[in-house]
Amino acid sequence: MQKIIDALSALAGLMGAGGVAAAAVAAHIGGGARLANVAMILLVHAAAVLALSARAKETSGSSRLWLASALALAFGATLFSADVALLTLRGARLFPMAAPTGGMTMIAGWLLASAAGLAGFFRRYR
Repeated sequence: MQKIIDALSALAGLMGAGGVAAAAVAAHIGGGARLANVAMILLVHAAAVLALSARAKETSGSSRLWLASALALAFGATLFSADVALLTLRGARLFPMAAPTGGMTMIAGWLLASAAGLAGFFRRYR
């Protein structure tokens, strides 16, 4: 499990760096609103991936749910952001429905975080 947490932490760092880079580019090009959205998605989800990974490390019973949540958020945010950035900068897409797939994966990741929290709650307070 520690390898997965370390890999997720490294990916979160790359997501954060990509978010800062997207924000910088958005500030310097015309029509940068989409890239500003990419920056926000990457920065918010990078922090969430770090937090969820830390939660997985400290939790015994629902650690797999916390890790699944972090993985889904990292994958979804990366897929969504890459597709929108590519469309903005090059006028091309990664593949059809890449951004919606990434968005749905992020939603699933947040729902997994909710499930992990509820699992911990019911395990402690029943």
